[in-house]
Amino acid sequence: MARKFKENLSVLSVVDWNRRLFDSLIPLPDGTSYNAYFIEASEKNVLIDTAEPELAQVFFEKLKGIEKIDYIVSLHAEQDHSGLIPEVLAKYPNAKLICSPKAKDILSEHLPIAEEKFITVEDGEEISLGNKTLKFIHFPWVHWPETMLAYLKEDKLMFTCDFLGSHLATTDLFVTDECLVYEAAKRYFAEIMLPFKNIINKNFPKLDEYEIDIVAPSHGPMYDKPKFIIDAYKDWLSDTPKNVVIIPYISMHGSVEKMVNHLITALENRGVKAYKFDLSVTDIGKLAITLVDAATIVIGTPTVLGEAHPVVSYATLLANALKPKAKYASVIASYAWGGKAIEKIAGMIPNIKAEIIEPIYVKGVPKEADLKAIENLAEEISIRHKKDNLSL
Repeated sequence: MARKFKENLSVLSVVDWNRRLFDSLIPLPDGTSYNAYFIEASEKNVLIDTAEPELAQVFFEKLKGIEKIDYIVSLHAEQDHSGLIPEVLAKYPNAKLICSPKAKDILSEHLPIAEEKFITVEDGEEISLGNKTLKFIHFPWVHWPETMLAYLKEDKLMFTCDFLGSHLATTDLFVTDECLVYEAAKRYFAEIMLPFKNIINKNFPKLDEYEIDIVAPSHGPMYDKPKFIIDAYKDWLSDTPKNVVIIPYISMHGSVEKMVNHLITALENRGVKAYKFDLSVTDIGKLAITLVDAATIVIGTPTVLGEAHPVVSYATLLANALKPKAKYASVIASYAWGGKAIEKIAGMIPNIKAEIIEPIYVKGVPKEADLKAIENLAEEISIRHKKDNLSL
């Protein structure tokens, strides 16, 4: 059944504890919750979003006892939000579907919804529910082009859809452990929102127009202290990175591992925070989280059949797709008899507007001169970070 969290307001939260894949194509080990919301007002009842078709049984169990739905609001056309709209319309035949004009185009292409069911709303448009008023805010590219938010004026409650959400499977209605939610929300931001950072920054000031007591996202717990997540997003959306280097790498015979460890020590000695990610064992989502803040990316790879190691290539292509704000990049690579690993890696990151610092290519085991070159790389990174006044 729906769980009341405020007078006349309920959340229909479907907690999925299974391992899933999301738009970012990064496996999520801990599952998530899918939140739909029900507003019971004096004249009209509203359902905010639905869930994936595969969750139909549990979703409709939560609709038990709800006799009337006048409006279904689709904040986002992706299937985990919209997939059950046709079934809900069938169960509540008098209901109308409210969405943005762009969402109508997408929903019409993907779902069997009759034309007469649609009501499209413009940015800033309001509808009266009787004793409550729902206002719609177009907020495109969080993370699809048609997305919007909805603001319940009398309750000062913002329904944010994917925006400000977290990939976290919990039965808590509201945030109880800010540290836990912070990491889950940052991972969500890194995997889903980071590629659209610039346009989100453009729209973010829209939130300043509203007094918000509760943020109700479509994934993860709600925020009854909205400043926590709003301030976090302002930090993550900042154009200024931190004094951080990340080093994703693979080492087949120990040469790259030796170079990476030497670089970590050299950076530490210069006051630069560094994270290494052994891609043979790391959770790629953790790498994505760290990409949010990193000023410099150094990729470590052996040469395999003249190319970068395929696992390194995957991580590089992923980083390119996420478009982090890193200002500098480099490569440390080893080879046995030749190849173009460095050139291949450099060609995989056109979306990362980073200045390339001279790469290091080592034949076999790194010698004293090679380790000196590693130290010089650390020094160059340190100089550039200081010049940019980067801090932690």
